Amino acid sequence: MTRTSASSTESRSSEARAAETAAEINAGLQSLAVQNTPNVRGFRRAWSRTLRPESGRFVLAVAMILRREYGHRFVPYELVADHPDAYRRLTRTRLEALGSGLDSWHAVDGFARTLAGPAWRDGLVGDTLFTKWAESPNRWWRRAALVSTVALNVRSQGGQGDVRRTLQIGRLLADDHDDMVEKALSWALRELIVHDRRAVEAFLEANEGHLGSRVKREVRNKIKTGLKTPHPAALR
Repeated sequence: MTRTSASSTESRSSEARAAETAAEINAGLQSLAVQNTPNVRGFRRAWSRTLRPESGRFVLAVAMILRREYGHRFVPYELVADHPDAYRRLTRTRLEALGSGLDSWHAVDGFARTLAGPAWRDGLVGDTLFTKWAESPNRWWRRAALVSTVALNVRSQGGQGDVRRTLQIGRLLADDHDDMVEKALSWALRELIVHDRRAVEAFLEANEGHLGSRVKREVRNKIKTGLKTPHPAALR
């Protein structure tokens, strides 16, 4: 057998094994007596331990199959995030493949907070990808661009505060009044307050005529009281 044919056979074998693994994971998920977050996460953690010795390429292949063929999001995203080599192999093409078909706020937020935002924070992908998403005609990709900034700013997730990139995406979507986008912009700005309150205040002032009332109200409440929706007495 030539080196080329051996390599081709090995590749087909790896693809088949990834498909078998994804099918086994899917079957296990379907068999869970209660499919709530704690149970699913416990199941995923067990599989993360099983997959730890595998290459990042293999884990990504399993995740792609789970996403593409079985429609899962939560589990494949966390499998990749919890496997250092798989995570380091994320590229803009792979991220968009894993995020394909985003169709709800919880799907977007899981994708952006688990994979896209951290990959941006860690330099695996650049700013242009998130600018592209912010300019998308698809509301869910626009939301994903904003929610991805959360990883840049939430300290518990390794965020150190990134005024430039957060407000760059904020400016692109300041006059987007889609409900899902407005809520995400409010969230993104509120997470930035702890790092640079004055920058957020300046952003609100500069975009006063563009921002939705929800964004202005919630972010100003957060600045004033520390809460998005405080008790009315706190606003007196």
